[in-house]
Amino acid sequence: MLLTSPSSILQLPPLHSLKISTPFLNGSSPIHLLNKPTSSFPQSNPSTPSFLPTIRAMKTMQGRVVCSTNDKTVAVEVVRLAPHPKYKRRVRKKKKYQAHDPENQFKVGDVVQLEKSRPISKTKAFVAVAVPARNRPEPKEAVPQDLGIPLESQQVE
Repeated sequence: MLLTSPSSILQLPPLHSLKISTPFLNGSSPIHLLNKPTSSFPQSNPSTPSFLPTIRAMKTMQGRVVCSTNDKTVAVEVVRLAPHPKYKRRVRKKKKYQAHDPENQFKVGDVVQLEKSRPISKTKAFVAVAVPARNRPEPKEAVPQDLGIPLESQQVE
């Protein structure tokens, strides 16, 4: 077994001879400079304006009723677009949710909005709400095809 003597170990200069010049050494910097980092960008007001709605992520979804045979329950299929993991193209992802329908008012094919609520049963945590009609222009009434000119088959000779 080979023992090394303390004289053969690498000798370092004493620590008091090293000078580290930084304003943060031993609390030499004022504390108000250490609280928040400063930014070169102009400061914006962190509070949101009162006219903007609050952001409620995934509290409501919209889907189509696919089954309404159960009492006070509808199955709603929600379709969303998500990027494909490999090809990065947006593909449709479908998921079915059970939603509470207290009046049994929705039929298959209705578009409903799902609102998050307390758990109603093991599988139901949403309430189905009717979607308000969009502002689509009313279809114009059909123009009568009778122009006052009789067809050849209707002409009397």
